[in-house]
Amino acid sequence: MIDILFVGVGLFALFAGIWRVARARRTGAGAGLAVSLIALGAAFCFLSNRAQQFESELYPSLGRLLSNLATMVAAYGIGLTVAEISGTRDRGRRTRLVALGVALTVLVVTFFSTSGLPRGIGLFDELYRTHPTLVVYVFTYTVYLGFAVLDIGFVAAVTIRASGGALRAGLALLLLASGFAVAYLGGKVVATIRALQAEHPVKALCRGPFSTLPCALDVGFPAVSVLLIVLGLTIPAVPGLAAARRDARTLRLLRPLRVHLTRRFPEITRLDPAGSSRRERLLTAMSETNDGLILAGATPDLPPATAARLVRDLPDEPAETEPPPTAATEPFAADVARLRAIARAYRNLEGTPAPDVAGR
Repeated sequence: MIDILFVGVGLFALFAGIWRVARARRTGAGAGLAVSLIALGAAFCFLSNRAQQFESELYPSLGRLLSNLATMVAAYGIGLTVAEISGTRDRGRRTRLVALGVALTVLVVTFFSTSGLPRGIGLFDELYRTHPTLVVYVFTYTVYLGFAVLDIGFVAAVTIRASGGALRAGLALLLLASGFAVAYLGGKVVATIRALQAEHPVKALCRGPFSTLPCALDVGFPAVSVLLIVLGLTIPAVPGLAAARRDARTLRLLRPLRVHLTRRFPEITRLDPAGSSRRERLLTAMSETNDGLILAGATPDLPPATAARLVRDLPDEPAETEPPPTAATEPFAADVARLRAIARAYRNLEGTPAPDVAGR
């Protein structure tokens, strides 16, 4: 059950991170979020029992170190992402990076300085009293994550007041995830103190992620926290994804109409298909199409079907009359709806014979 939970959450985060990488390559933004999601996914995959048993064949308890390092990198990336959302990305950026570098270095040094690490699942409860390096290890890990989680929660709480819609829902989930993470870290501190005080500490094995309160704090809560973080960071991108899909569909719908108009009026062409974002390409394509419709005499007051027939029936030779005056600029949404209607009507007319225009 624990393996299924950890690997399931890990793969979900990995796939979300890969999707964000592809989106970041198109838009040039969100690379930090992609790295955070991939690091979270890797942390949970490293931490599953079967993965730890395999990793321990390479070096005792290696899976525990790899998962802890990945978790810290993910916390750093999530903190930067939330700060970017709130408009405070540059505030304390160097401090965050230095703190991450110091914490990662301390974990690696103390881990490899510890002898007698257990093979298989990396549980250190029995070793804290006899191996001070592990106490430094867990203290550094807990303190770093604690400050990172509190930073994320504080920024989310401050930003949520001025946000709305999908962004507000995402920040609320991040705030809830911070609460689960704080509970996990508190449980980790308590468990470490008890292991130091016990004369004969034993490994804390769990039959399920929520079988007992210590197991819930140590296993269940981190999984729930990561799941909420992935959802909280993904939900705000959904409206943008939906808008991008609408833009792509509008561009495809406009293509035949725009190609016909730019072939008839070459002077309106100014679209570079290889450059700018999809929204900018759409705006330029709409501007070209509007200019072509104006030159064709299709004023905004014409019904879409009439405008489409007018464009289809254009003579091959350049018009000798002056184009009608430009109409007032329409709102973007109304302009999109009008151009989509004309483009759809024009597509329906494709392949139908045009009337004889020789007598014009």
